[in-house]
This record gives sequence, C-alpha cells and structure tokens, in this order.
Amino acid sequence: MQIIPTRVHGILDYGVSLLLIAAPYGLGFADGTAAQFVPQALGVLTILASLVTDYELSLTKIIPMPVHLALDVGSAVFLAASPWLLGFADRIAWPHVTFGLIEIVVAMLTRRTPDARSLTASL
Repeated sequence: MQIIPTRVHGILDYGVSLLLIAAPYGLGFADGTAAQFVPQALGVLTILASLVTDYELSLTKIIPMPVHLALDVGSAVFLAASPWLLGFADRIAWPHVTFGLIEIVVAMLTRRTPDARSLTASL
C-alpha cells in the first residue's frame, strides 16, 4: 500500500535530513565519533539525492523515484545497524535505530511515481 505522495516524501526527505544533521547536537552525542558522523553524513547524502530525484521537490530529474526509494532503504538499514556495525551501541543506539526504522516505513509507503499533474506544476 503506497499512500504517501512523492511530494510529501520530498518534504520528509529534506526535513528528516536536517534532523539527522542536527540530532547529535540536540540529543547529546556530538562527540566526534561515528555515532555523530553516520547520521550527519546520511543526512547530507539524502539532501543531495533529493536534489536530483525525479520528483516534485528536486532541482533536476536524474534519479528515478524507485532508485531513490531503494537508496533510502539501504541508508536506513545502515543507519539502524550502525551502532553495532561501528561499535558504539554501548553509548548510543536509539536515535539511529528509530530514524532508520521510520525511514524504511516511509520508503515502503511512498508511491513509486510522482503525480503527473503536480510534477508538471512544479516545473
């Protein structure tokens, strides 16, 4: 069931990316380690991917929406697993797991193609 329009997904992409970049500071794990840099790097990469995805809120239409969603799932799985993969689960894990799981659910619920009317209206 794909109930999230691509326009809404785009808004979530940019918003969650900013949260991922800011989370280490707001949640107290800005310690210069992988715990901090993994969400921040994924936030920046998501913004860059969003700017070139074939949906309403991009600057150019290079990456097809299904590819974008696959990248979202891959980065979300990495984010959720990163505390154990990179050895910081004993200090902090819940933000990584929470954001990762939310991103997976959002990707699974997002439509695979933008609404043609809203895509042409955004040009």
